[in-house]
Amino acid sequence: MLGTPGATGAPVAPEGIPWADVLLASLASVSWALVAMAGTAALGLHLLGADAAGALGPMTAAVVVLGAGGSVTPSGDVSAFGLTGAQARTAVEITPLGVSLAGAVLLAFFFLRSLRAAGAVLPGTELAARAGGVVVLFVGVVAGLAWAGHDLVTIDGGSLGLDTGKSPGGGVSIPGLGDLGDLGDIGGLLPDRLGKLADAKAQVGFTVNTADSLAGAVLWVLGVLLVALLASRRSPLPRGWEWMHRIVRPAASALVAVVLLAVVAGLAAAAYAMVGDGHPGRIAGAALLGAPNGVWLALPLGLFVPWNGHATGALVQVLPDPLDKLLGFKEDQSVSLGRLAELDGRVWLLAVATGVMMLYAGVLAAARTPVRGLSAGAFAGRCAVGLGVATAVALPLLVWLTGVSADASLSVLGFNAFGAGVELHGNAGLALVLGAGWGAVAGCVGGLLAYGVGAAGRRAAPASGGALPGPAPVGPSAEEVYGRAGPYTPSPVYRPPVDDTNPYLRGDGPSPPLP
Repeated sequence: MLGTPGATGAPVAPEGIPWADVLLASLASVSWALVAMAGTAALGLHLLGADAAGALGPMTAAVVVLGAGGSVTPSGDVSAFGLTGAQARTAVEITPLGVSLAGAVLLAFFFLRSLRAAGAVLPGTELAARAGGVVVLFVGVVAGLAWAGHDLVTIDGGSLGLDTGKSPGGGVSIPGLGDLGDLGDIGGLLPDRLGKLADAKAQVGFTVNTADSLAGAVLWVLGVLLVALLASRRSPLPRGWEWMHRIVRPAASALVAVVLLAVVAGLAAAAYAMVGDGHPGRIAGAALLGAPNGVWLALPLGLFVPWNGHATGALVQVLPDPLDKLLGFKEDQSVSLGRLAELDGRVWLLAVATGVMMLYAGVLAAARTPVRGLSAGAFAGRCAVGLGVATAVALPLLVWLTGVSADASLSVLGFNAFGAGVELHGNAGLALVLGAGWGAVAGCVGGLLAYGVGAAGRRAAPASGGALPGPAPVGPSAEEVYGRAGPYTPSPVYRPPVDDTNPYLRGDGPSPPLP
């Protein structure tokens, strides 16, 4: 809601907090965000075929909670499969970033839209009230999803490939293991035991850890609102925050734009992979749920951030090539761009792509940074500082978000992964150092390029109140030159007067009569 114009002609926010607007804006932001998250989760699970093992509704609720920073703990009786005690416990720490991103984009869009309607200058108390309303409502809905996110998943032993038969030579043949030959008395018992195991069915439950999920939801929604406020170049800010609009926002908005563009490229690659594939639905479902996971893991890797991890069992199959070849061991392996390039030389293209991406971020940040009164060197330095700080924060965040830890001994949300596990974690400390270095270089080079071609500052957004941030322009303004025009003060002429053409200034006769 806009207030009355102030002395400078800019609208002034009304005094007090408009609680009705705060409530409506919070409802719109949270509702649309959860609709996007639930729709993405349900469609992705359906395309992956997970709803064949259990009800889609509770699975969707659980995946939405995972996407919002929550925790899901599967548990159940799988003694028919020889798993007891600690073996039957499953720890899963994988965030479906496709679900997270869908909700974050809509939450940020409607939250920022409500801020722009609040006025040109937003009081700090009103900003806190609007953010607090979104946080409280979102956490309340996640609490409801935590209550609904539990169900039983049926594990079919026959689906695990345990059917046995006789080999042509009379021995025992097991799919996946081949001909075991004649095992004597044991061989006579083995087919019968495995046949019973193949017919066994177990119901495994999964529940949402409420306390951890609520804490994760608070951090998730606060992080989304903070990134949205830092990256939005046209949303109002409280008084005294002009430095953030001048230095932080251009770099943050450029980096967010490039990271989102990388996700779009990942989705396009998944669409290309679907063409001619025998199971296009599975590729689409995996892309909906996990495309940002793969893309945002590749970005730090392309900037030479080292990783460590291992993978065993069926979860090796979900890793992209050549990462599956490097991590297919029980012991931790060092994952770096050089080691992956030894398996596939095309991996070096990832370094080229990420380098071009950072350069594009530098040019984009320079185009959005105001230039007024700055020389080429000073302008490049400002761009280097802004993008260096932004990348130093963003790169460890991507490393933390894309870290994977799963030790699966039973079926989780319809995925059978007996004896499987995957661990993959990056070096966050080195990511901070490398992010600062890459960002500073990209910002400096991008600033010099933009300054040289005249693109620097061309897309700089006006600060709150309508004026561009930075020093005042050199020279008098148009108003100072020509004065204020009005009904009794006409604007000045743009050429010197000529007396011969003005009948009121000619002295060779009487003044003409009035009409």
